[in-house]
Amino acid sequence: MNKLVAALAFSVIAGTSNADPLEGIWQTEADDGAYAHVTIAPCGDAFCGVLSRTFNADGEYKSPNLGRQIVIDMVPNGPGNYKGKVWRPSNDKIYIGKIELDGDKMKLAGCIAGGLLCKKQSWQRLK
Repeated sequence: MNKLVAALAFSVIAGTSNADPLEGIWQTEADDGAYAHVTIAPCGDAFCGVLSRTFNADGEYKSPNLGRQIVIDMVPNGPGNYKGKVWRPSNDKIYIGKIELDGDKMKLAGCIAGGLLCKKQSWQRLK
């Protein structure tokens, strides 16, 4: 019985250590006066980020965009890099997306012209 408990405990610990470094809750930069918390988790073979909380100058508010994907189908593209799509709520457009991950910080870019012209934001990991 002790071996079974030890094996289960090891598998739980090993499973949590296998989480991709992109997974977690991230705080965006302010965009048009508002910022958000984005929860990034696996979605199929990729990673997706959903708007989980939204804030403006008055504090937390219930945006109609809560629950929408802002990071879409990001897949690893070399060490600390991901590629996919990003949605910008302020203009309701989807762009080519790139992420450069550095520990608890990321640079997320939305790009046009085949990825040549990009606008970046710095996000900070909360959890």
